[in-house]
Order: sequence, then structure tokens, then C-alpha cells
Amino acid sequence: MCNWSKKMKVDALLIDLSGTIHIEDTAIPGSVEALQRLRNSDIRLKFVTNTTKESKRLLCERLDKLGFGIKEEEIFTSLTAARQLVEQKQVRPLLFLEDGAKEDFEGINTQNPNAVVIGLAPSSFNYEHLNEAFRLLMNGAGFIAIHKARYYKTKTGLNLGPGLFVTGLESVTDKRAEVVGKPEKTFFLEALRDLDCKPENTIMIGDDARDDVVGAMEAGMKGILVKTGKYREGDECRFAVPPVTTCKDFPTAVDFILKLGTR
Repeated sequence: MCNWSKKMKVDALLIDLSGTIHIEDTAIPGSVEALQRLRNSDIRLKFVTNTTKESKRLLCERLDKLGFGIKEEEIFTSLTAARQLVEQKQVRPLLFLEDGAKEDFEGINTQNPNAVVIGLAPSSFNYEHLNEAFRLLMNGAGFIAIHKARYYKTKTGLNLGPGLFVTGLESVTDKRAEVVGKPEKTFFLEALRDLDCKPENTIMIGDDARDDVVGAMEAGMKGILVKTGKYREGDECRFAVPPVTTCKDFPTAVDFILKLGTR
């Protein structure tokens, strides 16, 4: 269903990665070709992701093997935003990150930590490490959540995201984490900043109704929800303000966007 009552000028697209154009090492069918059609238009592109299991470099290598040809400078990640905040606050973080993601924090002092930074780190979500974080927070350490995603999609199905663990630590310490990734308004606006485009002329495409679509709309953008990845039946009905449209997949969303200029 389309929520467009009049023609809209589309200058830029923010595009989610995992669940929207690929799932792990498999491209969503038709997405490589759909992206090329967008590149042949005059619409500016930025890829935005909460993925924290691997560094931006490793993510680009994965996407390149799938044929997307996306460059590092085209991607804005929650890891990037978190590092910027750590540097700004000049803290020494206890990092809840997988080894493949710690590369994006190279050069950051992590000795004698005075802050807790949580991303998606399945190997660290155990009693010992969570207890270490708990004690630091109870003793006044800073608290940064790279994002609070509830779950994400892999080939084996839905998996718990870091949101459960962030919320649990908030509950027991009475300390609220500073969240830097989607769906935070500042994340979307920062991703858009170097495209020199206005939010009202930007569309976000993603598979997460709350983190992708609602987050972007609260930042003044339009949103398109795709029925791949973590999408669950009826997600499009959970909006106070509905998305522009809900599409079966990324290629269908691209078709819709490219037709806007001819309406």
C-alpha cells in the first residue's frame, strides 16, 4: 500500500544492509542488479547498518564477494558512530565486540576500562563478562550501546541481538545507556550529512520496522519497509504513521522509487 499523496523529490537513499540486500553470504535475489539500476540514476546513496559482528573492512569484503561493489566510504555503521563517541568522551572502553569488529577500535586505549561499550558479541554474552560490566557500571563507568536491536536474521533463523543484554544491565544498575546506532535520530542525520541532502527528500529502505523505518521517519525522512530479513507478518501495521509503502523485497522497492520520477 502506498502512502504517497503527492509527487516527492527523491535526492538520496539510505539503504540497510543485512536483511535488506543480503543475509550473511547470500544476496537477496535481484538485489545486485537493483543496486546497479540505482547507481545509473542521479539519486545519492548511503548504506547504513547496525552490524557490529565485523569491521567495515570485513563487511565490504563480504559485500564485494556478493557482487555489490560497495566502497567503505559509502557505508555508515554504528561502530563508526560509537568510536566517534568514545573519542569525544575520552573514555577507556570494555568492548563487547567480536574480534572481527574490534579492528574499527584500533588505537583506542582499553586498559583499566572506565566505560562499557556493548555491540553484538555472542561470545562475550556470558555471566563472567556481563558481571564485569555490571561491576564497572555500579562503580560509575560510562555506558554506551552501539545499538539495542532486539534480533537479527541469519540463514539459521532469528537470533537475539544485544538489546536484551543492554536492557538487562540498565535494569540492574539503574543506569541508562547512551545509544548511538539505529533507530537514534542522530545516527540517520549523521549518515546523511556528507550527502548534502535534506531529510525530507530522503528515503530509508530497511527490513526492521522499528529500527530502520520508524527511526528514519522520526528523523524527518520517508521510509520503505521490505518483507525480507527480520520482517515479520504485520510489521507494517505497527506504525503510528505508516511507511510510504511496504515492498516484498529490495528490487521491488527500487522499482517503486525509480518510477516516482515519471509520476
